[in-house]
Amino acid sequence: MEKIFENNKKWVERKLVEDKDYFNKLANGQKPRYLYIGCSDSRIPINEVTGTGPGEIFVHRNIANMVVHTDMNLLSVLQYAVEVLKVKDIIVCGHYGCGGVAAAASNKQFGLMDNWLRNIKDVIRLHEQELMSIEDETERHRRLVELNITEQVLNLSKTSIIQNAMQTDDPPKLYGLVYDLNEGLLRDLNVMEQQNCMKRYEHIYGLL
Repeated sequence: MEKIFENNKKWVERKLVEDKDYFNKLANGQKPRYLYIGCSDSRIPINEVTGTGPGEIFVHRNIANMVVHTDMNLLSVLQYAVEVLKVKDIIVCGHYGCGGVAAAASNKQFGLMDNWLRNIKDVIRLHEQELMSIEDETERHRRLVELNITEQVLNLSKTSIIQNAMQTDDPPKLYGLVYDLNEGLLRDLNVMEQQNCMKRYEHIYGLL
């Protein structure tokens, strides 16, 4: 912990040299454009990856970037971001080589987290035919990462928070992105365009 405190002091000193009002500006409040729902993986420093600064991205992380309808933590973040902060873009971002996705694809037990991973196993069940047709295990896991992101964006679109927001004059846009650790690049999966989420499932999930 001593290293963390020392690094913190050095960081504060650097920031004050760059801008003596840096912390005063941050303390005045936030108005982020983006809500980022990502994996808890420590290798993805999202501000560095996207070239954004403090106050620009509101962040929620969990194992395997899941949008679970019983997760009050995520739903509270989502509601605050949409209804109070008025974010313009909501990003669900996964990454190739995700340990949570790989764990869900196995038949091993991991303890308490097995209950969380069941949500990813449901993604496997929904896309079993496509996934089983991919012989190479690495490629199959990469495709599962993409399908999981797609399903989480779909889950996002089903929430009453997003459906209500879509009825406003300036609704947020939803994106599904995948991050490649080997390249450092983000790729847009064009989930909303490919799936046409709201329209396709409106007769089932639509709210009046």
